[in-house]
Amino acid sequence: MAGKNNKALLAALGLGAAYLMRNKESRDKLAKQFETFTNTPMRGQKNNANTTGQETPESMRHQGL
Repeated sequence: MAGKNNKALLAALGLGAAYLMRNKESRDKLAKQFETFTNTPMRGQKNNANTTGQETPESMRHQGL
C-alpha cells in the first residue's frame, strides 16, 4: 500500500513541476511566496530593521512594543 502512495505522490510532484516549467506566472508567484516566507521572522524573534513596512501583531500594538 505504501508503494501506491509513493507513486501517487511522485506523480503529483512531477505534474506540478511540469506545470511550473511551462507557466512563468506560476513560477514567479511561487518564487514570491518563498521569498515572503523566508523574510518572515520565526516565533520568538524580534523584527529587525530589514522588515520595515510589515504589520506588527495586534497584541504588540496595544502593548506599545
